[in-house]
Amino acid sequence: MAETGYCVKCKGKKDMKDEQKVTMKNGRPAVKGKCPECGTGMYKILGKK
Repeated sequence: MAETGYCVKCKGKKDMKDEQKVTMKNGRPAVKGKCPECGTGMYKILGKK
C-alpha cells in the first residue's frame, strides 16, 4: 500500500511502515502506521470514497 504521511517528529513526509486501514468514530476511513526513521505513530485521513 505504501501510504505517505507527515511525521511531526521528523517534520517531513515519509512512507509509513506497518500501515493498517481503520475507520474513525465518525465513519471516515483512515490509515495508521509508523515512521520508518523514528517509529512515531503517523495517521492519514482518507477521502469519503
